[in-house]
Amino acid sequence: MSQPRTPVRILASTTAARAITAELSRRRFLAAAAAAGATSLLAACSTGGGTSSAPQATGGELEDSLSIYTWGDYDAPDVLEGFTADLGPTIQMDSFGSNEELISKLVAAKGSSGYDIIVPTGVFIPQMIENGLLSKLNKDLIPNLQHVDDAYLGRAWDPDNDYSICKAWGTTGYVYDTTVITRELSTWADFLDAAQNEASGKTSVLDDPGDLTGMYFWANGIDWNTTDEADLAAAEEYLVNSLAPHVSAFDSYPGGAAIPQATHVLMQAWNGDARIGMLEGGEPDRWKWVFPGPETEIWMDNWAIAAGAPHPEAAHAFIDYVLSPENSLAELDYIGYHTGGKDIEQAAADAGLPMLDLVFFTPEQLETMREGEVNEAQQVRVDIWNKTKAAAGA
Repeated sequence: MSQPRTPVRILASTTAARAITAELSRRRFLAAAAAAGATSLLAACSTGGGTSSAPQATGGELEDSLSIYTWGDYDAPDVLEGFTADLGPTIQMDSFGSNEELISKLVAAKGSSGYDIIVPTGVFIPQMIENGLLSKLNKDLIPNLQHVDDAYLGRAWDPDNDYSICKAWGTTGYVYDTTVITRELSTWADFLDAAQNEASGKTSVLDDPGDLTGMYFWANGIDWNTTDEADLAAAEEYLVNSLAPHVSAFDSYPGGAAIPQATHVLMQAWNGDARIGMLEGGEPDRWKWVFPGPETEIWMDNWAIAAGAPHPEAAHAFIDYVLSPENSLAELDYIGYHTGGKDIEQAAADAGLPMLDLVFFTPEQLETMREGEVNEAQQVRVDIWNKTKAAAGA
């Protein structure tokens, strides 16, 4: 993991620091299948692969240490330091760059990874449960679960939250330079049109198969989880032959450098990363964030405990600690993503946090967000992604 920054507000972090940590920051949603393939890894491991001899949390004395395996630069340093100061266990942090990396390490370890807390993206959780990679939570030891909004509990991948609890969630949209693109953009169709016109050669898209193909499906009113061969073929034809010649970068973290340095005109981005870039660039009014219609993505990363976790008491204590209203707000302030807490929008407003329209969304916007799936068309999406990058010269 990158060296922890001084525990200050998110606005005080430097563009250089964000650019360095961006390579490991946040999740790469469906890109988790791009290399070895997380779904293949899960299919290869035996069902029930977790160890039954691992200690279970009962509410006893906390162990003296805790190991967390998570996305880079994804926790407020003052929250981590506060946990140790208040409760005792020292924290060892390791970082992964994709769900595939997390899953491959857990599969190889067969319950002996040494990690306690892990942070998988929601759509991968069912397969992780099925293959014994997660330990069931003792929710009696997590009373601060009461502070999580019901809207972010009971998701389809873990209906009773037996194995996971919301850490943070976000969406996909785009930003554009209003000094170059003077018309108003509001939809994914607008993005695709501007990419081939005013922003030709100065457009970046997320380096992610799901979000790349998603743009085409969202713009055309097609379920972005489609497995229909004709839909997928049409997406490939458009992205490879029409869009790719105008794309100059595949950048999952434009907030780290591209937005602050204005190296591109039009950039697909996750909301928290876009917010960071707009704030740290010093010209927030130059950029416009678009929550695009008619539909877009919603993703959620989750606190979970690895099978075989050696410090289950400390793991439960940490999850409970970070779910407190105060710490949940501190996490939101640092990472720029909604952490799922009840009444946290009002708390963030009361604290004077900036650009909250990139963190909180209206009920009408939430209705247009769609979760992804890991399905049989996964490899096709990866192939389209690779062909589009090749056509763009990336």
